[in-house]
Amino acid sequence: MTARKKPIKVMLVDDHLVVRQSLRELLKSNGPFAVVGEAQNGRDAVALAAKLSPDVILMDISMPLLNGLDATREILGANPAAKVIILSAYDDDAYVASASLAGAAGFLAKQNFSETLAQAIRDVVEGCAFFGPTKRPKGTVRLKVI
Repeated sequence: MTARKKPIKVMLVDDHLVVRQSLRELLKSNGPFAVVGEAQNGRDAVALAAKLSPDVILMDISMPLLNGLDATREILGANPAAKVIILSAYDDDAYVASASLAGAAGFLAKQNFSETLAQAIRDVVEGCAFFGPTKRPKGTVRLKVI
């Protein structure tokens, strides 16, 4: 892994202000991250991602106007190099599979993101997929995307 000189630009997308605030505080205390924008629904996320070109987008799966999966598809359709990590209150295999099929580079359950958020962001920036941990005992999966 090479040392990164510039902070990783992160965009936060969640319809709950308290979740965005928590994410912002976690990022502030866990490394060279810069929150460059926030959106509270999928429609705004698509427009903001096109304008800001963040390194990583932390995307809630369930939001008004356009859900996180559809927003991810639209963002990746316009910019295939974008890195999206889906955040969800649900951590079963069906949600993880849906995130993967939408093109997300990662998936984190909101119950676990405080322990793994910084690593997930670093992994997807390096070109690795980050899915987990979920309810399954296998835990976190880190795969290099080629």
